[in-house]
Amino acid sequence: MAGASPDAARARRPAKADAREPRAAAKAADPREPRAPAKKAGEGEHARFARLGIRNDIDLALHLPMRYVDETRVVPVVQLVPGDEMQVEGTIRRSEVVARGRRMLVVELDDDTGSVVLRFFNFYGSQLKQLAVGNRIRARGTVRGGLLGLELIHPTYRAAGEGATLPGTLTPVYPTAAGISQYAVRSAIRRALARLSWPEALPPELARGLPPLGEALALLHAPPPDVDLHALEDRSHPAWRRIVMEELLAQQVSLRRARELRDAQRAVPLPEPVLAHRLLETLPFVLTGAQQRVWAQVERDLSQQVPMHRLLQGDVGSGKTVIAALAAAQAVGSGHQVALMAPTEILAEQHYRKLSQWLPPLGVRIAWLSGSLKESEKRAARAACAAGTVELAIGTHALIEDKVEFERLGLAVVDEQHRFGVGQRLALRGKRADAGLLPHQLMMSATPIPRTLAMTYYADLDVSVIDELPPGRTPIRTKLVSDRRRDEVIERVRAAVESGRQAYWVCPLIEESEALDLQSAMDSHEELRHVLADLRVGLVHGRLPPADKAAVMDEFVAGRIDVLVATTVIEVGVDVPNASLMVIEHAERFGLAQLHQLRGRVGRGEAASVCILIYRHPLSPTARERLKIVYESSDGFEIARRDLQLRGPGEFLGARQSGVPLLRFADLERDADLVERARDAAPALLAAGLEQARVLMARWLPGRENYLEV
Repeated sequence: MAGASPDAARARRPAKADAREPRAAAKAADPREPRAPAKKAGEGEHARFARLGIRNDIDLALHLPMRYVDETRVVPVVQLVPGDEMQVEGTIRRSEVVARGRRMLVVELDDDTGSVVLRFFNFYGSQLKQLAVGNRIRARGTVRGGLLGLELIHPTYRAAGEGATLPGTLTPVYPTAAGISQYAVRSAIRRALARLSWPEALPPELARGLPPLGEALALLHAPPPDVDLHALEDRSHPAWRRIVMEELLAQQVSLRRARELRDAQRAVPLPEPVLAHRLLETLPFVLTGAQQRVWAQVERDLSQQVPMHRLLQGDVGSGKTVIAALAAAQAVGSGHQVALMAPTEILAEQHYRKLSQWLPPLGVRIAWLSGSLKESEKRAARAACAAGTVELAIGTHALIEDKVEFERLGLAVVDEQHRFGVGQRLALRGKRADAGLLPHQLMMSATPIPRTLAMTYYADLDVSVIDELPPGRTPIRTKLVSDRRRDEVIERVRAAVESGRQAYWVCPLIEESEALDLQSAMDSHEELRHVLADLRVGLVHGRLPPADKAAVMDEFVAGRIDVLVATTVIEVGVDVPNASLMVIEHAERFGLAQLHQLRGRVGRGEAASVCILIYRHPLSPTARERLKIVYESSDGFEIARRDLQLRGPGEFLGARQSGVPLLRFADLERDADLVERARDAAPALLAAGLEQARVLMARWLPGRENYLEV
């Protein structure tokens, strides 16, 4: 066995708004797509628009409104309704600056049916001229009752001289940034739309019943007064459906093309199953039906010349590690090396311990490589990997350091793949020395991904799901307890230990924070040591040196610590069957996936297990809803589905996880039918030729058109 094991390593410590349009430098226009506007002024306004992601005409056209203001109607003052947003027009009868506790500008507007007060708490000198007595203006705002009658607080207004006309469309309100006014954005978009043409990019079967893209954009930027405003706001209007359909199809075309390019690459087939079969015979348990199904998929992939690119997802405790072990055995049995990378030392060590029980008796040599090793031990492990004298290397990010090389890497396994950046996963895959050949790749995640999300963001992967827990896993009861009953929870911990069990006590912070008044792990540790003086209370957190952290975990695994106070470093990779009680303090501060993962640390033995979620009273409506989800369900896939509804794909995935641009307009729940239609149409669109695909990519994914090059 090359390098030091985790046990051996343990003894050491290791300016103003600008209405001008942003313009890019002129260049030869592609006749297939609209040109970007030529850059005219200095870099200032161009850089400000770039902060909005706007660099050319297409970006402007696809910068869609957040909401709309109805300035197409003027309401007589006598018809104003408190609480409604309305627009009035009249002549200013009084305008004065008054000081009633604070300085303010008070304007009285009359339209012959009555008068309304306009009140400005912040104003400029120029407004005194604009709002002088005798001027005729049009003002819009939310009506409210005041001491002097109806009033509008800080209304928007404009001059309304003789012959002033009302707008013919609703007024769009756009996302903007410092230094860019709504007027500047509207003007730039209006000019861009006038310059653009939109070649059809949707196949007829997808375009049916939807307006052409140009018409859809014109309506969304300037809706007529009689438009169904509710349909615009909930994005069910046909114009919105057209936008979403194109966006989804562009993404699916991109992912499908990426998959085609990957399928054109080559890997060394790993077809020899003998060692994997021997491992199956020696395991102390029988695979579940779901594990057998998934292993058949992985075994088939490994025997092919096309590199496996498979995501293995399964709930907490579903048995993903044994699939990784079988895949490693097949790779080693076929004469190649395996690298298994995990995001934390605790999780990597868990894999090392488990696989060290199963594989070395079959003759597989394992190396351990992490940041906590001495440099001499790292050199020895790296040398063994490069020489091929070890078949399986297990470790953390240390596996992707430049100095690490493999003689014949055939399989790369990445656990908790969402915790790594795309570049890090690719770096591990690139450790094979043979030019032109890629290792097979198996990515694992205990955070289940809802089906629509998998279809949308992982369309370039093969996805396997272990949807069955092994027999013997005891159900975990979940309890919600107010922090007012914290003393009762501590006594519950004492009772669990006295019955021969162990307990976790998880906190969100390491030390006291003034910004977040939460019970810290260190404070909880001190309190529990004092209150439970007759029990053995340990502490583990991310700032501990790796050797200290591992030593504490060893003590807990061995039963020499009764209560382990911890931060989320124990979220994954900890398996202590005797631990039957999980207490999570300030549970409202954790994400749903974290709560589900932490809860999964118990229920691994025969004893009935309980997870107690302590929350600070009172709960906000959002926190109440999130804790209710965890309380009601132990199904990781259902929790993930509802988590996606609450947070949306951007937060659920995180920019590092997806590897592709997040959708701007599509909603995976609302637009699930369009997701499926786009997924089904993408292969035919690519097969029919690349012209429409290029148009789509240029509009929606600029810079990725090279995916379409043969």
